[in-house]
Amino acid sequence: MIRSTLIYLIRDGKWLMLLRNRKDHDINKGKWIGVGGKLLEGETPEACAVRETFEETGYRCIPEFRGKLYFMYDGEDDEEIFVYTSEDFSGDFHATDEGTLAWIPEEEILQLNLWPGDRLFLTRLLDHEPGLFTYRLEYSRSGILLKAEEENL
Repeated sequence: MIRSTLIYLIRDGKWLMLLRNRKDHDINKGKWIGVGGKLLEGETPEACAVRETFEETGYRCIPEFRGKLYFMYDGEDDEEIFVYTSEDFSGDFHATDEGTLAWIPEEEILQLNLWPGDRLFLTRLLDHEPGLFTYRLEYSRSGILLKAEEENL
């Protein structure tokens, strides 16, 4: 199983979102997601979130763990994704070769082209629901959400 992180930076009612539009063979092509990436050997999820945020944005952040996703996509390796948010970050912003970064107002996030399962946990985050979450999200090859199960942590 692949282990990775996903982090959303939040400032002044806007969230830093990444449109994956630069790579031809990208499972996320055309979708808006947070920044993040795969854990390195021996790396903790929190350290990965900090490293990936810096690599992809130029910001140093203090991440807040929000929950986990188990992402299952037909024919691909299953992925365990550690989800974070951060309102505590600083640095010199730079673009990334992963896609186009944009600050999106909170009220517009759910209107973006998102994975259907992302709408579930993003709604929780946008509504400031307390507590941690875990979702198991199973997709067809065409990106249709086949199954979504929430577990309480």
